[in-house]
Amino acid sequence: MLTLGCARNEVDSEELAARLSGDGWEVTTDGSNADVVLVNTCGFVEKAKQDSIETLLAAADTGAKVVATGCMAERYGRELADSLPEAAAVLGFDHYPDISARLAAIAAGETVESHTPRDRRTLLPLTPVDRRASAISVPGHAAQSIVDAATPAHLRTILRQRLTKGPVASIKLASGCDRRCSFCAIPSFRGAFVSRTPEEILAEAEWLARDGVREIVLVSENSTSYGKDLGDPRLLEKLLPQLAAVAGVVRIRVAYLQPAETRPGLVDVIATTPGVAPYFDLSFQHSSETVLRRMRRFGSTERFWDLLASARELAPLAGARSNFIVGFPGESAAEYNELERFLTDARLDAIGVFDYSDEDGTEAAGLPGKVRTSTITRRYGRLSALAEELCSQRAEDRIGELVDVLVDVVEIDGVEGRGAHQAPDVDGSTQLVSGSADLGALHPGDLVRARVTGTSGVDLIAEPIEMISAAQRGAMHTLASR
Repeated sequence: MLTLGCARNEVDSEELAARLSGDGWEVTTDGSNADVVLVNTCGFVEKAKQDSIETLLAAADTGAKVVATGCMAERYGRELADSLPEAAAVLGFDHYPDISARLAAIAAGETVESHTPRDRRTLLPLTPVDRRASAISVPGHAAQSIVDAATPAHLRTILRQRLTKGPVASIKLASGCDRRCSFCAIPSFRGAFVSRTPEEILAEAEWLARDGVREIVLVSENSTSYGKDLGDPRLLEKLLPQLAAVAGVVRIRVAYLQPAETRPGLVDVIATTPGVAPYFDLSFQHSSETVLRRMRRFGSTERFWDLLASARELAPLAGARSNFIVGFPGESAAEYNELERFLTDARLDAIGVFDYSDEDGTEAAGLPGKVRTSTITRRYGRLSALAEELCSQRAEDRIGELVDVLVDVVEIDGVEGRGAHQAPDVDGSTQLVSGSADLGALHPGDLVRARVTGTSGVDLIAEPIEMISAAQRGAMHTLASR
């Protein structure tokens, strides 16, 4: 099992692993000596698609049967299969419930018909509250094996097999998206927005905690929409304190917030709830109001500054990250400069920069006013350099602060972890150096209070002060919020 792309794909892979293991397959992330290599592909942007193809080709060189699944497979299906004869089959999301039978047939040399793509938004009712009764395959939502629908969620068997054993794991809040951003094709192959119930999420969090997970990251295409199809658009605000109270879990982190839907009540809960990371992963994409309108999004430089200020008023040490697209069709020099102006004063801890490219099936691909490739390249390089400089400055601003570091790695040459403002994989990290605490006594999953003494780019260097108990964690969060 090889997984590419985002944390949502990682959750999907662990569901597939559980299905396969339950039917007698031995599932590993080491491709050597495998009979079948199942590649969970990413189809987000052109670079990700190219990575997926290269991974599929490399897997084929091992001599194993290679099967593509995941977002790129769902998006292109037979077209991908025709252009990539090295793959034995290209399977879509509808194949997940009987994935074992499909792979068994492929391993036996049988021909399995590849997936035929369709717009998955059409498979669910237009009205969100009518979607619960629809029976379609939604990856990551079958994380509980339901023998009897009347069985309470916390008593069901968790249909998930962890493929990594670190102290951090993701849980899917929901799948799909109802927004129509003009540059994004994800809703067409991930489908309309569907929430998981709070009971399912809490049961999975408890299961992960029993497996040693200490930090849970809540993921979806749009976490701020959580609950709207369950009849309660404020459900995330109620769920977060419940998740933070799960025994063994020391940190809950929310990813993928849509700025236009980030309500004051949600900001308050994220910023002030003990056990919830005061961390705001806000998908700004741009700050020029006119560019955002062409993207079919809402906001402006001033409104985004106000949103960040509202979070920092409640939690001065709160972390914030975002991604931005340069070179969107029609982007003028003035609009690009507006984006630079926003970033300069936004004080973001992590910034992702993407150079615009046309994506199949998106409205933006047909928009007039395409920016020259040379201009996009120049703006991308300039904004990337600015982002690196600004994030390094923001890290330096944290020198002297106290950070609660979740230890990820303990090795002979050092101890590495992350503060509350540092999400796994996408942000910087914190290197712990000798202080009053004994580094040799630390283990992955420990939560340590440390004082920042230096930086290395976006990464922090900090001296441990003490281990943090549950009671201390709550007190520290309250202090940081003042």
